[in-house]
Amino acid sequence: MSAETPTPILPRRRAPLKAPCPRCGALGRRKRTLCREVRSVGYRAAARRRVVYGEYAASCGCCKTFRTAPPGVRPRARYGDEVRGLVFDRVVRDGMSVDRASASIRRDFHLRLSAGFAHRVLRERAATLDLAARRRESLRRFGGVLCVDELHLGRSTLLLATDPTADAPVAFAVVGRNDKAHMRRFLGNLKAWGFLPRAVVSDGSKLYPAVVAEVWPRASHQLCLFHAVRDLTGPILDAVRRLRRAICRRGETGRKRKRGRPSKAAKAAAARRGPTLKEKAEFVFRRRHLMVKRREKLSDAERADLAAMILILPALAVLRRFADAVYATFDGAASAADAASRRDAVAADPEFLAVPELARAIRRLKAPAFDKVAGYLDRPGGLRERTNNHVERANRSLRLLEKVRYGWRRRRTLVRFLALKLDEIWGRLQPSLHPDPWWS
Repeated sequence: MSAETPTPILPRRRAPLKAPCPRCGALGRRKRTLCREVRSVGYRAAARRRVVYGEYAASCGCCKTFRTAPPGVRPRARYGDEVRGLVFDRVVRDGMSVDRASASIRRDFHLRLSAGFAHRVLRERAATLDLAARRRESLRRFGGVLCVDELHLGRSTLLLATDPTADAPVAFAVVGRNDKAHMRRFLGNLKAWGFLPRAVVSDGSKLYPAVVAEVWPRASHQLCLFHAVRDLTGPILDAVRRLRRAICRRGETGRKRKRGRPSKAAKAAAARRGPTLKEKAEFVFRRRHLMVKRREKLSDAERADLAAMILILPALAVLRRFADAVYATFDGAASAADAASRRDAVAADPEFLAVPELARAIRRLKAPAFDKVAGYLDRPGGLRERTNNHVERANRSLRLLEKVRYGWRRRRTLVRFLALKLDEIWGRLQPSLHPDPWWS
């Protein structure tokens, strides 16, 4: 440590003449005063705190003597509780790995903490969690819609349920296999806790329909509109690739290019001829996302590029019209029956059926999958959750944390970290259950 980083000694605390027994609360008289130093937090400084505590003669039968623990310092601890809070913030709230958190604390606060100390901090914090209280508060705020999804974390699978109305997680489970038995047990626990949703939103996995109908027979199963529309617009991009390959093959025919650098006359002739078929195909392929982007989100430059693409390949006009028809099927519909009539008009269009990729997409519009996608249109306004994006966003954030933790090596540490992370999210969203910092 350099001379510019002093070692401050923080103010001492005195031991009172009498202190309560830690077991029964009976007051004991002080026998002697003890003093020691613990490491504390000081930015760019090796801070120490001198603590004074007492040894007391017990007036009860619990013990002969006992010692007090000063505020912020645990018995026989080398570090103050503010150091524990620093580790918790780095690992849980900032999403660092234990090694990176230790290196950051060593650089900023001159504290050399071991990995075992960091894991002990997380174990101590996990032991103070009251997940039952979190569930009771989530049940009190429950809006009637449940989003369910699964996420593969290393060798385990995370089952997560969220409430999009309250914008909060509801429950999670870490299982060894992603199958119907584990999903049935997970949803059954939610039902036992009192969650009776009116709608359950999931993706198009075959894991959910039978299980949801078994656990909550009176709840409607809503398929995610985002996944459904993506399945319909995906074939459009397949058709663009097919047309691009065809125009590239046309561009490769004819006279081959001479070896060597082109002359000035050849460059001038190429400029007069305009872009080649291969260059046109590259222009279309680099902007293929414009074929499925909603028209209201297109900028002026993107609208011009889209018009140029259709001039190069007139067949793209049918693909773009199909994308607009798919979006209009759900966006402007007043009810599920209205959406079904619009779906029938799309399925009967001969231009759409003439394109192989679009004909394959139209087959996905048939019932009963379509009825589950458009079912939100017949529900009241507060229950019109169209997508599964709420739980997908939570899974995406956990996926990013997985990369920091090297594939979640051990199930025990995975469950502990998920409980701490979700409790931290609950604390931000539900201030009534957010106590003072646990290390204070």
